Amino acid sequence: MDINVGDVIQMKKNHPCGCNTFTVRRVGMDFKICCNGCGHEVMLPRKAAEKSIKKIITSDGENN
Repeated sequence: MDINVGDVIQMKKNHPCGCNTFTVRRVGMDFKICCNGCGHEVMLPRKAAEKSIKKIITSDGENN
């Protein structure tokens, strides 16, 4: 998967606040993502993050 810092991603499951879109803050062995609903930041291992991503929405508004 080609995910960059600043991309907006849609996850398969919702965050407890009800939002399922997150902004990528850090990419590496771990992903740091920030909920677009409440602003909570979450660190996930790369394998778990890539498995739970439903769609990548780039910062330009294009769908991949």
